[in-house]
Amino acid sequence: MNLPTQCPKCTGAMEEGFILDAADTPWVARWIEGPPQVSRWFGAKLKGRRQSQIQTFRCVRCNYLESYAREK
Repeated sequence: MNLPTQCPKCTGAMEEGFILDAADTPWVARWIEGPPQVSRWFGAKLKGRRQSQIQTFRCVRCNYLESYAREK
């Protein structure tokens, strides 16, 4: 996959970063396969579901964000 180097909105330069998921613990946000399923005790059900870290790029000119599920 080609990662973005130029903003699709304004043609500014894109820089890599990440979105911090700090709701419960300070982890990088993840993409989870399928619709959300809530567990009675531990939040979202994750067992047996594909997961990928989210890789995010930000335009230095207009601040547009573009995210990708990073494959392992």
